[in-house]
Amino acid sequence: MKHIKHTLFDGVCTALATPFRQGEIDWDTLSDMIEKQIEGGVDAICICGTTGEAATLSDGERLQLVARAGELIDRRVDYLVGVGSPSTARSVSYARFAAANGADALLAVTPYYNKGTRDGITRHFHTIADSTELPVILYNVPGRTGVNLTIEHIREIATHPNILGLKEAGDSAEKLASFMEAFGSRMKLYAGNDSQVIPVLALGGSGVISVVSGILPRETVEVTRLWREGKTEEAATCALKLLPLIHLLFEETNPAPLKCALELLGIAGGELRLPLAPVSDTLRDKLRKQLSLA
Repeated sequence: MKHIKHTLFDGVCTALATPFRQGEIDWDTLSDMIEKQIEGGVDAICICGTTGEAATLSDGERLQLVARAGELIDRRVDYLVGVGSPSTARSVSYARFAAANGADALLAVTPYYNKGTRDGITRHFHTIADSTELPVILYNVPGRTGVNLTIEHIREIATHPNILGLKEAGDSAEKLASFMEAFGSRMKLYAGNDSQVIPVLALGGSGVISVVSGILPRETVEVTRLWREGKTEEAATCALKLLPLIHLLFEETNPAPLKCALELLGIAGGELRLPLAPVSDTLRDKLRKQLSLA
């Protein structure tokens, strides 16, 4: 039976890294990481996103990961599953499997590499949204996909009733404002860059799909909690304290710096899959100092 849920979270969703050991998914560490996130108070966990190195997973690994994470999360927080693929048919397959394994929502990135036409991209998202009864969050990350969704195009895509949110990882503050002006409460807006969480919240957005919460969940949650309580200055202060670490986590290609930080903190190994490679010694030293491990 499909789990049907037409609401989306507010607050912090952690884009979880996928732990590897000797080339395989490290299931014990995955369990520990999920427990740390839930104990840290996050509102949701996202599996198989960019940070999870989903593009390097085999189909078999991806399905195993979705099923196992669903069991571990066990409805204690919202469960988002990335269904991104340059193939619409494959995204549909991932979406249906996620719906059958406890997902609360789907995260669908613009189809990369193929760079479909405007009509093709619209139909891509509508086909995914037709495939289950779960809400879909669009994921716009032009730096990785080569495609940048405009407000006008999002209007067209969002005519589908199951498309209810946007994770925006572009670098335009004006676009964030334009989105809220265009959609108001019709769609939820999430910061796709940790550095933009305060601007998104200030505009009436719903929160962040976060990388930094992968190592500092409580501190990241504190930002959105304080904002919800009307303590905007305190929220901004907390966000600014995280900013130096956030900058380091994106100094080289995500999730390599995050996995280095996880390793330095003893949370998980730092193993990556090619074409990602370990961070430079310089960045590793910066992360060690920032994490007060020097």
